[in-house]
Amino acid sequence: MKRLLPLASHVKTLTYDNGKEFAFYQHIDEQLQPNGYFAHPYHSWERGLNEYTGGLMRQFFPKRKDLSEVSDEEIQGGGDGQTQQPP
Repeated sequence: MKRLLPLASHVKTLTYDNGKEFAFYQHIDEQLQPNGYFAHPYHSWERGLNEYTGGLMRQFFPKRKDLSEVSDEEIQGGGDGQTQQPP
């Protein structure tokens, strides 16, 4: 949450899936105040940006990597690399 708070003014909507990582979605909604939506189970196309971004991030951080062990600098470095992806 602390990494998202500085971006709160830019967050307009969030689309959650039904995974356990969103068990505390009410806390996210309270802090960021987005319009929150839930994707239907097994309808991954309802979360297009999530799927696309996740795929790009997995190029830098393997799927089973514990992101709590990744520094802000490493994340920023991964993000910088994303902007250099071909269209």
